[in-house]
Amino acid sequence: MNCKRLPRPPHNPGVRDLIRAKQEWAQPLPKDAIERGFLGWHENGYLPHRDEPGLVQFVTFRLVDAFPEELRSEWEALLKLEDDRKRRIELEAYLDKGRGACHLKRADIAGIVEASLRCFHGERYDLRAWVVMPNHVPLLFQVQDIPMSQLVDAWKGFTAKKANKILRRTGRLLGYLHAGRSPRGAHASLHREQSDQSASDAVAEGLALEQCAVSR
Repeated sequence: MNCKRLPRPPHNPGVRDLIRAKQEWAQPLPKDAIERGFLGWHENGYLPHRDEPGLVQFVTFRLVDAFPEELRSEWEALLKLEDDRKRRIELEAYLDKGRGACHLKRADIAGIVEASLRCFHGERYDLRAWVVMPNHVPLLFQVQDIPMSQLVDAWKGFTAKKANKILRRTGRLLGYLHAGRSPRGAHASLHREQSDQSASDAVAEGLALEQCAVSR
């Protein structure tokens, strides 16, 4: 099965001007934050991103085969949607279809993901809520002293190393879609995921902010 990275959404030429404007009014990053790798307001060609200590971030991890190459006709058009919000909603809805091998249905694999997320809670980041679905994991967390990109890479690397041994495979296991929505919107999305009937087939572990899973 071909597990190449997803093509990027359409290039957004206006995002650069938006970032420049935000950088003008935003508080400059402290020197030590820059030295640790934080980027502040930045862009990747099609979406604005903000990377600073203390921010609450929302990320959706996905298994690398959640958008199967052999089913490209089902999802390719979604990436061409120019409206960021609509594109995000449609891509997340496609994930809910449960395409691919859905390794996260397995309790042992889902447990590895959860152990990875919990590992440095309260030390490097603050977990708020998440839910393990058959082929993806939406996650809400607060960044502390380590940039989000480094946290994401660590979670992906740990999970792949442990899970690949069990699955007898090699290579990347997780990719991610960074939705970057507000905590309130992310919280609502997590509740929708948790109430989805397919969550009963996965090791579902999404909790409300006021009943954070890591408080158990």
